[in-house]
Amino acid sequence: MALTALDPKTALIIVDLQKGIVGGPLAHPIAGVIARSRALADAFRARGLPVVLVTVTGAAPGRTEQPRRDMAAWPADFAALVPELGQQPDGILVTKQSWGAFATTDLATRLSRLGVTQVVIAGVATATGVEATARQAYEQGFNVTLATDAMTDARADAHDYTMRAVFPRLGETGSTDAILALLERTA
Repeated sequence: MALTALDPKTALIIVDLQKGIVGGPLAHPIAGVIARSRALADAFRARGLPVVLVTVTGAAPGRTEQPRRDMAAWPADFAALVPELGQQPDGILVTKQSWGAFATTDLATRLSRLGVTQVVIAGVATATGVEATARQAYEQGFNVTLATDAMTDARADAHDYTMRAVFPRLGETGSTDAILALLERTA
């Protein structure tokens, strides 16, 4: 589905653009993902729309086949947001303990209190943090838009599959430029 509309009260959610994650191997250049995420954040802030910056500091407690990464080995600044995002004191900061930004936080309640009916999502990783956040937002009843060029994953095949097969079932997709143009027309 092509990008068709932004609700008057739309929030931007930027997932896991933090020091401990962006330094790893990724399928697309992270500098571009960060720059496009910042462009979206600046545009949302200029219009007085909520900007949510999400960090992850742990994992859900369930059992998995793959061994978990040892959190004790993470650097002290693992969860620090990249400074290029321009975090604002009045912005919404969410720290999660799961893949998605809604499951272990009060984000849905906070956005609902602000009258938000739609979210635009960007960040890393496409097939985990971004996808889980999109699924949870959709399940909470938010209209979902995904900024396809403002996200990446460590695995190109996972990124491509999620873009092609999952995101069209959860919402609308569009480039940063298309979202910015639509935001301009909506204002």
